[in-house]
Amino acid sequence: MPTIVEVKDLKAYYHTHAYGVQRTVKAVDGITLNIPEGQVYGIAGESGCGKSTLLKVLLGAHKPPLYVVDGSVRYLFDDAQIATLSLDENTLRELRWKQVSYIPQGSMHVLNPVRRIEDIFHDFVAAHQQVSKAESTQLTRTYLRELGLPEKVMAAYPHQLSGGMRQRVTIALATILSPKLIFADEPTTALDVIVQRGVIQILKEIKRREGSTFVLITHDLGVHANLADRIAVLYAGKLVEEADSRTILKKPLHPYTKFLIQSLPRLDDRSTRVSIPGRPPALDNPPDGCRFHPRCPLAVDKCRTVDPAMVAIQPGHRVACHVVTEATEEVRHAATA
Repeated sequence: MPTIVEVKDLKAYYHTHAYGVQRTVKAVDGITLNIPEGQVYGIAGESGCGKSTLLKVLLGAHKPPLYVVDGSVRYLFDDAQIATLSLDENTLRELRWKQVSYIPQGSMHVLNPVRRIEDIFHDFVAAHQQVSKAESTQLTRTYLRELGLPEKVMAAYPHQLSGGMRQRVTIALATILSPKLIFADEPTTALDVIVQRGVIQILKEIKRREGSTFVLITHDLGVHANLADRIAVLYAGKLVEEADSRTILKKPLHPYTKFLIQSLPRLDDRSTRVSIPGRPPALDNPPDGCRFHPRCPLAVDKCRTVDPAMVAIQPGHRVACHVVTEATEEVRHAATA
């Protein structure tokens, strides 16, 4: 399957200076991954692991105090290769919304509170295409209808809509120009389960209709289970496991991923959930070796001193864990002996 986003050894740090103290927060630290075209690529991990920071850099929307100190990000559109980190603001503006789009966490941060939904869509579409008000209104009406949204929302102000409806309108706004690549940052946050289902359904419908690639950022593994084709798991700024969603959810290998999966509630299981011991490290002073080792029940001496590399355990499944890698090598050696 062709790749649409290629990330190599990406390092993005926050450099801050406050009260006479300089800090460097290694929010994204050496991440390499390829995002397949036409799929939903999920990025998971607990709060503070670097998900949203990674999204900002992939989107080309990072600003000081966040700096990219190393690595590369490339978009692969048809035959064009676009080095995202070297683009100027005008070029990025040309790419955004028509080819690359963004669905933010909070819909009220996007929708103008003093403009009707119909006018918001017109402002947005007219900024990228030469269209009249009548043409943009017809385009909006048709698109909302195709996505199953009631036409009456066009005459409403944002505050007159429910939180779930505002989020669905925001998703429609971000995708009305049929972008190839869509970044979604916690699109179901603060929504109840029933409303989440409606948001998930509209995302599925857009993917089915347009064939767009989604990069889905959320800590909610239930949302990943419903949407994602592949899942990458981040911990403390590092990529620790990546595989297709079924493998991640059914046969996770990294100890951190296993803890995340075990935390998911199940209707037929009322046993007590075991939380991950300890707490995530401070990223301005991360531990040596594997960053998960202070919390890991499987940690050995090597984990405390050597940063594990991402290793392909099997085709399409990569893990950064000394214990898992060495156990796999022993099995392979025994099979060939």
